[in-house]
Amino acid sequence: MESLAERLGVGSRHLRRLFIRHLGATPSAVAQTRRLHFAKKLIDETSLPMSQLALAAGFGCVRRFNAAIRKTYKRAPTQIRRLARQKTIQAENQYIFHLRFRRPYHWQGMLAFLAARATPGVEAVKSGRYLRSISVDSTAGYFEVSLDEEHDSLRVRIQFGDPRSLFFIVERIRAMFDLNADWTDIACVLKSDPVLAGMVELAPGLRVPGCWNGFELATRAILGQQITVRGATTLAGRIVKMFGRACPATDELTHLFPLPEVLAAADLSSIGMPRSRGETIRALARAVCGGRISFEGVIDSESFLERLMEIPGIGKWTAQYVAMRALGEPDAFPVGDAAVLSALDLTVPAELEERAEAWRPWRAYATMYLWNATNQSAVLSWPRKQSKNVTVMGASSNRVRRDQPFASSSSNG
Repeated sequence: MESLAERLGVGSRHLRRLFIRHLGATPSAVAQTRRLHFAKKLIDETSLPMSQLALAAGFGCVRRFNAAIRKTYKRAPTQIRRLARQKTIQAENQYIFHLRFRRPYHWQGMLAFLAARATPGVEAVKSGRYLRSISVDSTAGYFEVSLDEEHDSLRVRIQFGDPRSLFFIVERIRAMFDLNADWTDIACVLKSDPVLAGMVELAPGLRVPGCWNGFELATRAILGQQITVRGATTLAGRIVKMFGRACPATDELTHLFPLPEVLAAADLSSIGMPRSRGETIRALARAVCGGRISFEGVIDSESFLERLMEIPGIGKWTAQYVAMRALGEPDAFPVGDAAVLSALDLTVPAELEERAEAWRPWRAYATMYLWNATNQSAVLSWPRKQSKNVTVMGASSNRVRRDQPFASSSSNG
């Protein structure tokens, strides 16, 4: 409690009052409920031994786990498992989860966006499924996600050797596929714009794709500056093949994305990208290694984005793109995006910013709809005409960057 309160910049007693006022429960009660829900999912959907299951769900010991389950569900964990009637036994270290969402959910839109940007060797989209390799605490594995439309859920199969990481993995996947979004609230705001209203009707449930790893996403965004999505994907594949750790999981998943420690010292000139862009990636990696940039547990997103834009080569557009997909900021907005301007038949960025005020606090979702409307997912939002360096706003205004969006594209790489 004290650590959480300190990170949020409030007193622990005030934090407790806020939880009770807005959620009707104390922070410890909320945490306990989350542990119980995940424990129930593990009981129902896996064959983990109860001793391992208790640790995976975040309980300190089996005794505490048994007591909490009995108190809440009025049955012992073994009784609940028998009632679940599992029809199949999964292979060792393999787990199946069904992650529910609120209808509507535009799975094809999510899959198409991720497919165009799937890093070779790390990600793949195949037969309506998304697959990717992962690493948590130096343990490697992979997962695949598919749609279970009948049960309003995504079916997730995880292959991973340490069950203690399952809660983290499942929560990261939920964020990556934007499963917690309340579509009713989002649609209500977006439909106030006459252009967006038609798009929402045609494709209800479009979500903002997240990412597995913030550093990887930011690196990919830098790679995509002023080239096509396909070009950025090719460069990302070269980086993975040259600097990533080999981790053969399936025919498609062969590597893990390289760590910041590796790219901080890497010579990226050999993969066919401009030297300045390689230096931006190295500078980002060094900032992460040095602790100046961390994509985990970001509370003050504005402060984070300011630090991110201090890195030469990262401007406001790229920072907002990272906020959309790595931080899950629903109101993030890539200012001046040429594809968004084109979709709205606008030419002046100031006009776009003024119009976008009505989309708050869901500007990221509006952006996804406008990108989707261009129907050119293989092309990026980087400027064709603005190839000259542009002055960076804010504290780093003495630097110049190539970070402005350019026309005829649906989204960044």
